[in-house]
Amino acid sequence: MSQPLEGKVALVAGATRGAGRGIAVELGAAGATVYVTGRSTRARRSEYDRPETVEDTADLVTAAGGHGIAVPTDHLDPAQVRALVDRIAGEQDRLDILVNDIWGGEHLFAWDSPVWEHDLDNGLRLLRFAIDTHAITSHHALPLLLRRPGGLVVEMTDGTDAYNRENYRVSFFYDLAKTAVVRMAFALGHEVGPRGATAVALTPGWLRSEMMLDHFGVREDNWRDALDRVPHFAISETPRYVGRAVAALAADPDVSRWNGQSLDSGSLARTYGFTDLDGSRPDAWRYMVEVQDAGKPADTSGYR
Repeated sequence: MSQPLEGKVALVAGATRGAGRGIAVELGAAGATVYVTGRSTRARRSEYDRPETVEDTADLVTAAGGHGIAVPTDHLDPAQVRALVDRIAGEQDRLDILVNDIWGGEHLFAWDSPVWEHDLDNGLRLLRFAIDTHAITSHHALPLLLRRPGGLVVEMTDGTDAYNRENYRVSFFYDLAKTAVVRMAFALGHEVGPRGATAVALTPGWLRSEMMLDHFGVREDNWRDALDRVPHFAISETPRYVGRAVAALAADPDVSRWNGQSLDSGSLARTYGFTDLDGSRPDAWRYMVEVQDAGKPADTSGYR
């Protein structure tokens, strides 16, 4: 199989599960050496208390054809992040791809809860997880990434710039967090672009993450059983789909055309020609606007 990223080094910050894991595995399938970080390890779980571990992700990267290296890291701790980047510099002397996918906020927001009713401590911690972690990681990792031209920074979020600009997203704190990350990519584009690198914001569509599958009481092999209860879940996609989007961006010699922009897995699939694992091309954000938000019955014809 073609491995266009052979010899490249990536850091996927927040790769224990979900989109981060999918991205790490697809970068590995493209031949990259991938450092994967997170707080859930085989020795100790984070407050999520879930079975996925950062070591498992590293093993999946290696099995896919890359080289996965697990480095348990709390990205709110600058000293841990600095040590992580120093290790990458010492072992590889390069960093070609940085994916900021740290989140950790699923248990911290309340749906449709206005700011004066929302738990303040949870809201502020959510912002720390969503914003501070990305800023800390970029601060320490970008000098290494900028040593060579052609580096790629991917800020992972939920929602495109256009969608988030027109729609209230869940709550004050969630909305602010996801919008801020899009703006981070815009700002980083101005800072790294003139120095030979590219920064983008990227969102998956409706993600069939481990947590989402558990929430609906299904598995990846029978996920369609949830459609009777949640018909619009038909547009959902695997974490590997957005992973293929990142791998396609990283392999594109003309990736700088996207600098500072907000991108999504569905539109990039049309541009680069990749598919999800089942051979389909879900176009979730167009579907959200034209079908779900428009109040139409679930019908993915023309959207996947």
